[in-house]
Amino acid sequence: MQINGVKQKEQQRGHVLLIAGATAVRRRSVQLEPSANLAALSVVPVPVLLGSDVPSDTTYLDGVRDQNALLTRLRIAAATPGPLLVYLSGRLTVDRRGHQLYLALAGTATSTTRYTALPWEWLGTELRQRPPGLTTVLLDAAADKHAWPLLQEYGSLPAPGSVEVYGAVAPPGFTSSDSSVSTYTRVWIEQLRRNPQRPVNSRLHALTVGAAALPPGTLIVPTALELTAPEIATRHAAQQAATRPPQTAVQRILAGDTDFIEELRKRRAPAPAPTPQSQAPVPPTAPAPAEPASASLQFPPPTAPVPQQRQHAAPEPQPVRAAHPHTQQPVVAPQVPAQAPVPVQQPVAHQQPAPAQQDPRPYVYGLAQQGKFAEAAHLAQAWETHTLQTYGIDSPQATQWVEIRADLAKQQGNFVLATQLWISAGRTRLAHQSPDAPEVLNTAKSAHYCWTQISEPRHARECGPELISLLRALPSLDRRHLSVAQQRLEYLHNAPSGT
Repeated sequence: MQINGVKQKEQQRGHVLLIAGATAVRRRSVQLEPSANLAALSVVPVPVLLGSDVPSDTTYLDGVRDQNALLTRLRIAAATPGPLLVYLSGRLTVDRRGHQLYLALAGTATSTTRYTALPWEWLGTELRQRPPGLTTVLLDAAADKHAWPLLQEYGSLPAPGSVEVYGAVAPPGFTSSDSSVSTYTRVWIEQLRRNPQRPVNSRLHALTVGAAALPPGTLIVPTALELTAPEIATRHAAQQAATRPPQTAVQRILAGDTDFIEELRKRRAPAPAPTPQSQAPVPPTAPAPAEPASASLQFPPPTAPVPQQRQHAAPEPQPVRAAHPHTQQPVVAPQVPAQAPVPVQQPVAHQQPAPAQQDPRPYVYGLAQQGKFAEAAHLAQAWETHTLQTYGIDSPQATQWVEIRADLAKQQGNFVLATQLWISAGRTRLAHQSPDAPEVLNTAKSAHYCWTQISEPRHARECGPELISLLRALPSLDRRHLSVAQQRLEYLHNAPSGT
């Protein structure tokens, strides 16, 4: 967080306010333990948590029952002139009368929510007057069955424009992980440890969401589409441009700063020479480039949906394979490597351009055809992580690897994971492409097919709402896909609990 002026920096103080609300419990099973999250955050140095080296105060509030006492602490933190981080973890609920969102505290009951819980509205009221760029709210919570419909209606969490809100809200009824620390908080801390140069909050959130195995249907705040909004991107760019020590090119890439790469490419651009387009046509047997052209990886601009003639035959969900190398453009190199190509970070500071990496997709699918699904999945996940860090969480490159992982999971018979990955890829493509784009429709069909193959009713019920939400967003898709999915989900909900 940038602070203007050396004298002002010396006078300012930062503040970290950590709040643990009520434990989220379902059928006597703990889903989220806020106290464990606060204990994990307590071992992280305060400058790393805050993203600033200014002197800071830290307040831990665990087990608070009085909402007025909590409001007093919040007002003290909001009066801090320097950077402020407010972390909240616990169960989100609503009051019966006003239908407002609350963070349940220790001792909060359904009938006493208005008097024993922290209203989310209070948070915005107290932080609204703070200067832009100095306030971050980090939320790791689970919603109960009363709060979840309200969150679905919002699609996000209301907050003042001067406050950055990041986090994840798990849906009601999710299955907790084996770790006492919730997934989002644990991975968020891991990302801080892995990056010596602390990423800005937006990138840290994106890395966390990309690496965390969050429950299906989790509400991500903000979404990838919101992160790419112009005003948010400008604010994060200003934060990233804050004063910091000189960095090498590789350090700048790992920290998310890739603006300088295009300038280096222009400097290294060779003298005009005949391009492959101006030469004679290449025979079909000639090897294709190891890496696909970047233009083919770009999302096409949205276009108006084109009316299509509906088929009379009932649609049957069919699996759609992820993008394979084109059969007319083999990617076989003159010498086949003995081992799988792995993602590497090429230093951009050299004068000579680095050679293009070999396309790893044929090798990944070759492992799958040999039945080595674990090796194929591990390699695909490594490349997905590489593309996430290089191009961004919602980039076409990262989406392609999500689809490849989904296809591998389907081949292995892990239809739950395949369904979740196809839905995630469909949501990302829908944010950049027209709802009637063939890639978007094929992704939705693949998600529907894999969902129909899930034999465990509980897992099918968990994935059903997200799938139906995706199908509803595609008006060009045959409506019978949606009706079939709705009928199956209704049957699963009405089926006996033992099935």
